[in-house]
Amino acid sequence: MIRSTALAALTYSMIAGVASAQPTTDAAARAATGTAASPPVAYPTVVPGVELRFPADEGSHPAHRIEWWYVTGWARDTEGSPLGFQVTFFRVRPGLGATNPSRFAARQILFGHAAVADPAKGKLRHAERSAREGFGLAYAREGGVDVRLDDWSLRQDGDRYLADVRGDDFRMQLALERVQPPLLQGDRGYSRKGPSPSQASHYYSLPHLRVSGEIAVDGRSREVTGEAWFDHEWSSDVMDEESRGWDWMGINLDDGGALMAFRMRDATGGARWAAATLRAADGSLRAFPPDQVTWTPLRRWRSPRTGAEYPVEWRVTVGGVSYRVRPLMDDAELDSRASTGTIYWEGPVEIASDDGRPLGRGYLELTGYAGRLDL
Repeated sequence: MIRSTALAALTYSMIAGVASAQPTTDAAARAATGTAASPPVAYPTVVPGVELRFPADEGSHPAHRIEWWYVTGWARDTEGSPLGFQVTFFRVRPGLGATNPSRFAARQILFGHAAVADPAKGKLRHAERSAREGFGLAYAREGGVDVRLDDWSLRQDGDRYLADVRGDDFRMQLALERVQPPLLQGDRGYSRKGPSPSQASHYYSLPHLRVSGEIAVDGRSREVTGEAWFDHEWSSDVMDEESRGWDWMGINLDDGGALMAFRMRDATGGARWAAATLRAADGSLRAFPPDQVTWTPLRRWRSPRTGAEYPVEWRVTVGGVSYRVRPLMDDAELDSRASTGTIYWEGPVEIASDDGRPLGRGYLELTGYAGRLDL
């Protein structure tokens, strides 16, 4: 789904040192810094009817303003202990330096988030990175997944995706093998995010990725296996002025199917927009419009660090079918103000039928509860 962050405002503050500025055009940035004006940067609009091509569209789309490659999953070590994990790379075209010939011009900015959820200890370990693209140290290349941010990387090798990220107290070296075709979200990859057709992204998912590799925590390395969900989106306009944040989940169903659902929230907490996609075990696909997707919070958790209150347990109804969503651990708040400038909740969840029958596992993301997101 749309993924976290006040990327635009933070990007400008990193480069121009003006935290309140909005990096909508190269001209605005030059005016704020006292340099000569230049023509506004034009960002492509996401429109329906564009056929997504693989593997070409798995790579970067540098003309668009925002893009992300987002992996979330469940893993188990040889002792059967579960771990949740997240590996995320964001690319932003801030509209600064478009006409500057310098190699140091910040035409593209990259951000990275990584996290390991350890329910046995009730602890979320996370880390973040940020850098301007250039000099072979930070890039998002076209034609296939190949993203690097210093010593973090996510790259494509045929039907496998290789992730290598680390924090102060963890490291992940994972191979993610594709075993199902891409799942095109919305209308064949055109995913509406609001009342206006322009508020949309190109969006596909790779459910049921087969996971193998190593996760090291506190110096102890564990061989792991499991399943992951991979989202890739690119856009230039995904939030309207009335939206405060969103709730999203991507679920690998136990029968081999896949379910994605999200809603955009307004200032009152009500649904501004919603959508869902269900691919059944037989491969049949069904997309659900806003009036067929309902999110009902059942239990909340308050962060002892930020005071933000997150609805961590839900009943999500899609097309008349209800799913109970329960977190593997409550404390999955990520404070990423050092990179993308936002605080959000993201953690592993299990879903079940109303009568308690297990149906699948995946990840839940909750944004905008610690303050309105500003995209």
